[in-house]
Amino acid sequence: MDLMLATSKAGHDRNQVFVIIEETDDFYLIANGTTKPIAKPKKKKKIHLQLIKNIPSEVLDEIQDKEALDDITIKRILKVYNRRNQDV
Repeated sequence: MDLMLATSKAGHDRNQVFVIIEETDDFYLIANGTTKPIAKPKKKKKIHLQLIKNIPSEVLDEIQDKEALDDITIKRILKVYNRRNQDV
């Protein structure tokens, strides 16, 4: 699975951006590196997430190897994405 970002549409974490770690039939496992680390990702129904299809190249440049994904890298990815999104 390629790097995927998603925005929460429901719940107390509404409008927050997450990195999708794993996909099952009905759920995504998501993390943001702070409140939801990779070691304990949040299980969220697919209907409660809006996938971000056009990930800017600056965000993709932050990660070279998906297997080496850790909390610090996730925080960096989300920080770059949020900064880029504010400028638009």
